[in-house]
Amino acid sequence: MTERVWHILLESFPKILLPGLRMTLPLTAVAFALAMVIAVAVALIQFARVKALVPLCRFYIWVIRGTPLLVQLFVVFYGFKAGMYMSPFWAAVLVFAVNEGAYCAETMRGALESVPAGQIEAGYCVGMRYTQIMRRIVLPQALRTAFPSLSNGLISMVKDTSLTANITVAEMFMATQRINARYYEPLALYLEVAVIYLLFSTLLTWLQRWGEKRLNALGGKEARHA
Repeated sequence: MTERVWHILLESFPKILLPGLRMTLPLTAVAFALAMVIAVAVALIQFARVKALVPLCRFYIWVIRGTPLLVQLFVVFYGFKAGMYMSPFWAAVLVFAVNEGAYCAETMRGALESVPAGQIEAGYCVGMRYTQIMRRIVLPQALRTAFPSLSNGLISMVKDTSLTANITVAEMFMATQRINARYYEPLALYLEVAVIYLLFSTLLTWLQRWGEKRLNALGGKEARHA
């Protein structure tokens, strides 16, 4: 690389990183937290086989998983904009939460169904209510089983936030596009933002491994006390 390119990369690095810290990570955190609420609710409805709501849950999952995330962003931000005002950030949060919630709901449903039925029956035998069984027995085990897949969804969401540049969210990728429009060094600048995304994903991967070790240790303690 030429001295000019190195100078551009050094100058642009904080200008790309700061939007990542101020926009990309907060957007991901808020959207994923809401996605988990949606996922657990939808999974529990299907697990409990609530007849009136199961078809709605299946329809929601079918529509969201069957349409592209970018199209969903455009529908919510540009399609709904005529009827009500929604900032780019909150439009992105809404779409990412609903989108990721559909995928995580299936992960959680599978994890719930992996809990042995005998444990639920044992809960009833000791006088526990259904809600207590779910909260104390089923959900902790299901979350432990689903944790790796849910973590992968979180890492994917960090990378997918680059799509929000299309609805004017001022995150890392949009910052890179603006810098590139000034200097026109697309290869170097887009490689730089790719490295920053990689750094974020690597940090989350380390946290995922740490979380798995902690959950496995807790599971081992519970097994010894059982």
